[in-house]
Amino acid sequence: MSGYGNYLNLIALSLFAYDVTGTAFGVGAVMALRLFSGFLAGLTAGALSARVARRTSMICADVAQAAAMTVLALCVSRMPLWLLACVVMVLGAGNTFFTVALRSAVPVMVGQDARSHANGLLVTARSFATVLGFASAAPVIGLGGYTAAFAVNAASFMVSATVLLVLRPRTDEVGTGNSEEDAEPDGRRSAGPLLSRSCRIRIRHATAGVPALLMGMILLRGVDALASSSHNVALPVVAHSTTPSSPAVLMTQFWVAWAIGTLVAHQVLKRRRDAAAWGERMFAVATCLMSLSFVVAFAGLPTPALIVAAASAGFADGCTEIIYTSRLQAAPDLQRSRLFGWSATAEQSGFALGTVAAAAALEVLPALTVVAAFHGAAVCGALALLVTATRRGTAAPLSSTSKEDGEDAHGTRTGADPLPRA
Repeated sequence: MSGYGNYLNLIALSLFAYDVTGTAFGVGAVMALRLFSGFLAGLTAGALSARVARRTSMICADVAQAAAMTVLALCVSRMPLWLLACVVMVLGAGNTFFTVALRSAVPVMVGQDARSHANGLLVTARSFATVLGFASAAPVIGLGGYTAAFAVNAASFMVSATVLLVLRPRTDEVGTGNSEEDAEPDGRRSAGPLLSRSCRIRIRHATAGVPALLMGMILLRGVDALASSSHNVALPVVAHSTTPSSPAVLMTQFWVAWAIGTLVAHQVLKRRRDAAAWGERMFAVATCLMSLSFVVAFAGLPTPALIVAAASAGFADGCTEIIYTSRLQAAPDLQRSRLFGWSATAEQSGFALGTVAAAAALEVLPALTVVAAFHGAAVCGALALLVTATRRGTAAPLSSTSKEDGEDAHGTRTGADPLPRA
């Protein structure tokens, strides 16, 4: 329900931002501010989860976003630009804090062995939320205006917060704390006056025990977000040029097919007995398939072929999401939130940069060229990760967090191994 409200609001807030600013640049600036707020939140999400319970973080994020949407709903007719900027910053930061806390809490809530199945359920829910949110945006705004759309989103956040309060899921391991995060490697606290030395120590400590291939997955996820921004920007352009009388129909067909593909991905992965062994290599292969499918979808195909290409992209996207999230969740509890914080930062920055670059490129280049160039970068990154993982001969198992894999108190060391979306 919360995801539905978000996707409904994605369209409503974009249209509302245009009404407030009066220019396309203003809409882009508002969206960039939201992404930048999420980027900053990703940098601090790991440290926050070391000091605040994940369930508390999620509830606070929901309540803060509900309050922001309530302010929007009440001030639709007289919304100053500065207040709109504050609201989108709360939304961007709140979404990042919630997502990082939820993803890192999944292994605690359901257990390490069931986390892949839980991630598949989350991907399935997101797919339904995407379709329903986009499909209902027009009738909701048409019948109740922006006030109704913002009120629905506020209510969806409160539903999420209420569920967390009532069900009280266990989200943190017993006995974890922040002493390891704050201490230097030798156990002493870093001295406040020695800022530069303290920063260097914290950077070294933050990356200690993180496998190089795992960092490669996070970087590739950022490149994938940059590539994904291209088809998100190009799709409305193509829809208006190919079907000027009904562009919304083409966009709906594309995203419904994509969502069906993600649903199939969950059904396939949960039936694979060897899914627990999938790691960096399968993630790289699925990323290649996803990028190639998106490029083919913009090659001017007839509608049936376009639907097949979009479904293929959705299937690969669902696989990458489940495999990637499950792989990061295999890290120890103290390291997990930090990894998802880095992942959120990489994804937010990649998507923000890609949105600006793709929009500029579409002014002078055809959509197929732009999408192919952006997704070509993701394919190159995926191939580099695949070659590296193959040469090392180890793809860290998704279910492995045991001592026999070389895990220490600082993170997962998986032998030879040294984090989204459409």
